[in-house]
Amino acid sequence: MSELVRVRARHPEAIAEAAARRIRRPLLNDAGRLMIVAADHPARGALGVGDRKFAMANRAELLERLCLALSRPGVDGVLATADILDDLLLLGALDGKVVMGSMNRGGLQGARFELDDRFTGHRAEDIERLRFDAGKLLLRIDYDDPGSLTTLESTARAIDDMAARRLPLFVEPFISRRTDEGRLKNDLSAEAVIKSIAISSGLGGTSAYTWLKLPVTENPDDMAQVMETSTLPAVLLGGEVGGSEEEQDGAYEKWRGALQLPTVRGLVVGRSLLYPPDGDVAAAVDTAVGLL
Repeated sequence: MSELVRVRARHPEAIAEAAARRIRRPLLNDAGRLMIVAADHPARGALGVGDRKFAMANRAELLERLCLALSRPGVDGVLATADILDDLLLLGALDGKVVMGSMNRGGLQGARFELDDRFTGHRAEDIERLRFDAGKLLLRIDYDDPGSLTTLESTARAIDDMAARRLPLFVEPFISRRTDEGRLKNDLSAEAVIKSIAISSGLGGTSAYTWLKLPVTENPDDMAQVMETSTLPAVLLGGEVGGSEEEQDGAYEKWRGALQLPTVRGLVVGRSLLYPPDGDVAAAVDTAVGLL
């Protein structure tokens, strides 16, 4: 950590230099699959994992877990915000890896404006300038919240900007609503996920470079019907997994079934692999890779 701080303070240009010399690779592996570790949660104020409210707030620990995950066979790359990717560039952990920049993090967890999810992270021009490989955005749609319309429009323009640069953009859509307590909850019913796919697939002037990042539905048996909604390639997201090993095993089984569907090309999973219930990051990552 002290060396990272020293370089940042004395030689901030080292980040751009590391990005310029980074060894790149194709998006998909030889089998046409993709395994990405996600770590863009902190920039939205979402630091908790299970009952650990600030688990992701320790940057040294997070970087250590990320470097371990990226070193495991079959892990193709990482999704994160600029601060984390800059650290990983300086650590030399991104050579030969797919690098995804997280684009909209303005919808802070628990905020009244959470669904007016401004693009406060990577811009398309940043992803191109840094020679990163793709972008990702979050699109939560609440029919009762006008902030969703702002995010919809911004999403469409981001799709256009990325497509103009021939860069893939992973769109993570949800139909969401607030509970009586005001907490935002994503609807994982088949009907809701189908609607979210239909809406997000039609955004922008072209869908040529659009991917979908989707949850497994409440009833995993519904996934075959859900994935018939679009021809866009998709990856599965991890979502919030409980703190027990049984819940972790249940998540693996959900992913295993959905990964057999023709449009599903891989996994983009974060906290459930970086902070598994038993603490064994390598084993959790290896199990996920095995599902592919």
